[in-house]
Amino acid sequence: MIDPVAFQIGPLSVRWYGLLIATALLIGTILALREVRRQGIDEDKFMNVIIAAIPAGLIGARLYYVIFRWDYYGKYPGEIPAVWHGGLAIHGGIIGAFIAGYLMIRYYNMNFWRLADIAAPSLVLGQAIGRWGNFINQEAYGYEVDPEQVPWAMWIDGAYRHPTFLYESLWNLLVFTFLIWLRKQRFIREGEILLSYFILYSLGRFIIEGFRTDSLMLGPLKAAQVVSLSLIIISGLLIWYRRYKTRDKIFR
Repeated sequence: MIDPVAFQIGPLSVRWYGLLIATALLIGTILALREVRRQGIDEDKFMNVIIAAIPAGLIGARLYYVIFRWDYYGKYPGEIPAVWHGGLAIHGGIIGAFIAGYLMIRYYNMNFWRLADIAAPSLVLGQAIGRWGNFINQEAYGYEVDPEQVPWAMWIDGAYRHPTFLYESLWNLLVFTFLIWLRKQRFIREGEILLSYFILYSLGRFIIEGFRTDSLMLGPLKAAQVVSLSLIIISGLLIWYRRYKTRDKIFR
């Protein structure tokens, strides 16, 4: 097991989890800025959107997790801000970043779909990097398996288990590669990079979630699977509707 603490600066513990999230944000922002420059979009305005979306995404990711684990955090409210212990839910992060980013884009009177298409590959690449923080924290893993039947199983939390963090990281890298390719195709329409991200990420997440043992629950159902299925359906319908039923740019 890797020590979750990367290094100490006096009394301050710098954790791998935080370093990986910071790295993901930095790489994602650099990647998006390259496309912003290529398309001739105002970099300062775009960075202001990012500056608003990042903290909103982190807050949303934590609140989402805390709400679904309120049986624990209600008893230990002092743990609510302790994000260095893990506990960030990507769906909550997407919701928080989406709301803040959309409000900033509307404020600047910019094209929502255009900027969202630029951000989508960076987002899924960041998720691929961030999942390794789950491994170091020994969380987001799958159920116990026989290593002879599942030779790629990893020793996590005292047993050989499905490395679901690895499954999702690899899937997200494939989605990232596909989105970069898709962005260069002439048949693609505005907004469809973002919607393709929602569909593809959600498809992988829906399947991988079935292997996990620490899922957030929505009654008897796994919350991530419910949200993922909803995103697949809604995104698919939006692509169909915007291509064949209207020329209006919804959310522009």
